[in-house]
Amino acid sequence: MSGIVIIGGGQAAASTSAKLRSLGYDGDLTIFAEEPVAPYQRPPLSKGYLLGEMPIDRLTLRSEEFWAANRIDLRLGVKVTDISPDDKSVGFAGGRVPYASLVLCTGAPPRRLPDAIGGALRGVFTVRTLADVDEMAASFKPGARLVVIGGGYIGLEAAAVARKLGLEVTLIEAALRILGRVAAPETADAIRDLHHAHGVNILEGVGISHLVGTDHVSGVALTDGREVAADFVIVGIGILPAVELAQMAGLTIENGIAVNEFGQTSDPNIWAAGDCASFNIDGDYRRIESVGNAVDMGELVATNLMGARVAYVPKPWFWSDQFDTKLQIAGLNIGYDETVRREGDGLSIWYFRSGTLVAVDALNDPRAYMVGKRLIESGKPVTADMIRTAEDLKALMK
Repeated sequence: MSGIVIIGGGQAAASTSAKLRSLGYDGDLTIFAEEPVAPYQRPPLSKGYLLGEMPIDRLTLRSEEFWAANRIDLRLGVKVTDISPDDKSVGFAGGRVPYASLVLCTGAPPRRLPDAIGGALRGVFTVRTLADVDEMAASFKPGARLVVIGGGYIGLEAAAVARKLGLEVTLIEAALRILGRVAAPETADAIRDLHHAHGVNILEGVGISHLVGTDHVSGVALTDGREVAADFVIVGIGILPAVELAQMAGLTIENGIAVNEFGQTSDPNIWAAGDCASFNIDGDYRRIESVGNAVDMGELVATNLMGARVAYVPKPWFWSDQFDTKLQIAGLNIGYDETVRREGDGLSIWYFRSGTLVAVDALNDPRAYMVGKRLIESGKPVTADMIRTAEDLKALMK
């Protein structure tokens, strides 16, 4: 008997399946997870887990008893090879499983350096899975030389952990500054200063020519002729949505697996949620790469699979822990044209687009984050001058 099949073993898959059962879905429910471990939290991998502060049992999202008690057929270490929309089934090495509805939670694996410039050398790592971090953990020895390629959040978090563990760290960013795609210069300046204060060597505005080494990486050659010695390398240059199965099934792809406001793909029997799914924001198909989005989209898809027609209204929030600083972000700063900087207990950067508050970055300033998040979600009108001159941010919510 056909039921609901979920492809993917991350946060979106776990949230979709749990929500389905909580809403009373009583049919067959199968999850195909390519990794050999049950769904777990990914953000702590490059932070607490790598530092040894969070054991594996605290990473898992649900206990073994949960999956069994809720009759969720969790098939670990199984790679789905194809989707057949015509006969509504998915194929894998062991056969085929039919579905009444299919949910794609295939995620977004990291970009890798091309083999032609040394990307396949031993000692070159990405940070995405438990296996990735377990493999690189032995390299984190005091005094070891780490080169991080990419000045986004993943790269910066890895650099911070490495410095805490006593490694020599150089971070290389090809763009003119770190966090160039995701944060205002004020936020980037604060994060750069933080890393400099902890001994991270940051090189901006210079690209990678190639990695040095015949079998194991020994250095990174830069486009300006310099060479940085390396005992190992972490590549943090972004992620790509996993759309191969969706493409094979003939689904519409727009910067990910395109879904409508209800989470449905171009095939009404196939849905998508999480990092792999793109939806219309201000006229463009965008993806929100965050835990919050994976949870919210997964639960929305489950709700709509049960017959509701609820439109997705994203409430983006993100965070990043680096050294003794917690960066909390609310909203999307897409197309911002004005920023306001506030200093108090911490630092906050407020983003405005055409006079409307669209996002806030808060560094060790939980009050600013909380107020900004509520103002954005409520749509309460607030001007840049109001943020700039407010003596008490909380008063803006009244």
